[in-house]
Amino acid sequence: MSGQSLLQYLLFLAIVIACARPLGLYLFRVFTGGRTWLDPVLSPLERGLYRLAGVDPAVEMDWMRYALSFALFGVLGTLLLLVILIEQQALPWFFGGYQTTPMTLDLAINTAISFATTTTWQAYGGETTMSYFSQMTGLAAQNFLAGAGGLAVGIAFIRGFARSESGKLGNFWVDVTRATLWVLLPLSLIGGLLLVWQGVPMNVDPYTHATTLEGGSQVIAQGPVAALETIKNLGTNGGGFFNVNAAHPFENPTPLTNLLEALMIVLLPAALAITFGEMVGRPRQGWLIFWVMTGLFAAGLAIAAAAEQAPPQAAASLAVDAQTTSIQSGGNMEGKETRFGVHGSVLAAIATSNGATGSYNSMHDSYSPVGGLVPLSNMLLGEIIYGGLGSGIYSMVMMILITVFIGGLMVGHTPMFLGKSLTSREMRLVGLYAIAGSAIILILTGIAVVTPGGLAGLTTNKGAHGFSEILYAYTSAFANNGQNFAGLSANTPFYNYTISLAMLAGRFGLATLALALAGSVAAQKTRPVGQGHLPTDTGTFALLLVGTIFIVAGLSYLPAVALGPLAERFAQ
Repeated sequence: MSGQSLLQYLLFLAIVIACARPLGLYLFRVFTGGRTWLDPVLSPLERGLYRLAGVDPAVEMDWMRYALSFALFGVLGTLLLLVILIEQQALPWFFGGYQTTPMTLDLAINTAISFATTTTWQAYGGETTMSYFSQMTGLAAQNFLAGAGGLAVGIAFIRGFARSESGKLGNFWVDVTRATLWVLLPLSLIGGLLLVWQGVPMNVDPYTHATTLEGGSQVIAQGPVAALETIKNLGTNGGGFFNVNAAHPFENPTPLTNLLEALMIVLLPAALAITFGEMVGRPRQGWLIFWVMTGLFAAGLAIAAAAEQAPPQAAASLAVDAQTTSIQSGGNMEGKETRFGVHGSVLAAIATSNGATGSYNSMHDSYSPVGGLVPLSNMLLGEIIYGGLGSGIYSMVMMILITVFIGGLMVGHTPMFLGKSLTSREMRLVGLYAIAGSAIILILTGIAVVTPGGLAGLTTNKGAHGFSEILYAYTSAFANNGQNFAGLSANTPFYNYTISLAMLAGRFGLATLALALAGSVAAQKTRPVGQGHLPTDTGTFALLLVGTIFIVAGLSYLPAVALGPLAERFAQ
């Protein structure tokens, strides 16, 4: 690894570490009624929205009502977007000569569910399928609203551990409003201006016809790219304006935009660890979560970088110079942009696979077996390394509860976390959460590899790599990530419907279990953690937590991984 590449990684991690506390404290103030510098502008607007919608911000909800509100919010968003997609030909800014991919019913349903669940799985090419109206009014709006809904659930989950003998988790409509106005909207405006400064288009002009140097003609797609690009990353959505997502020079033109967009993916989920510590009154607990996340992020970054920097096996028998020099990145450059090289591509791959975003800037299908295994593993771990907006924090806490339960068995005490007892009810919910991913991902993958509809998607690769493509698709869908191994042809009724099922389970199934757990612990009385109970804010516990994470993931997915990336690696 060159010194420049190492400096890029260290700079990224340093910015994340430096921003975690101030951003985490800002989120703490936003969702606990503290004062912020945006209050004079946004508070009157917030009150007006409540009056218009008939919402009483003083009325709080139990977990069931909160979960129903979250589900209703998602259903309405899905239906609204579905109507826009089906009728986009009759709506403004539709260019029939360029939007040539048919918007079939199964594709429209898949896309509507995809954006309403922050998955933004794209079985279509954006510039050849979506009108400007669909992009701005449909997709960008859902990026805001679905992202805010996820953040609201994450905050409600934290309240469950912060409260004592309550049973109330807050008001969903208040949380989603504050998440939109105080968090996503101002950050999107700042981020959008930075991207426009770096050359990302923001217009509604028709596509441009150009003549190439060879005398041929070329159609250059453009549009309101900067608006969609910023919120897709901040809201951990990931759906790109263009088919190749952030590999397109209009979405991600420079190394600076590459760094900024990776930071947009990571900063809010990372800061939520600090918010968790502040809200439960245990800052050390929040920092332990943050450092475990960051350590796992750095480990994955190092492994993927080493795998992709190594010369490809196929280059050994060819006259290909794959060594790193002053004039070339070296390593495995297949599917990567020269303006980012190996390490700018790997940084984005690790950020996007950990952040539940899917905003890739290189084709992960072209990565080496080990290089592709790292982003796959990040998703299989269950959104615990920063993770999605809101879902990341409750996924990590679920792993902490499993660790506490195992540790409690070791020391012979009833397991407790933050003064809350983990009874059979809580552990049943945690157990269901832990097995939900393997059940959905492995069952759907198994169906796909033995049915004609599933196998028909393998138009490029067969064997171990083809299996990896299918496994990656359902893993990404359940993790509400949206990235893919691009060799899978997924725009078919089989994949559009089965992937939709995985997206719904990953979004609403897991969130409902998390809210049910939060409601259960909120109803308990917070008790002092006495001697003999396992402390959960120490380095020893952090090591136990990391071990538990890998044991749970290995028991769930190692056989499937052995059939895909590992089989491909050892077959070389």
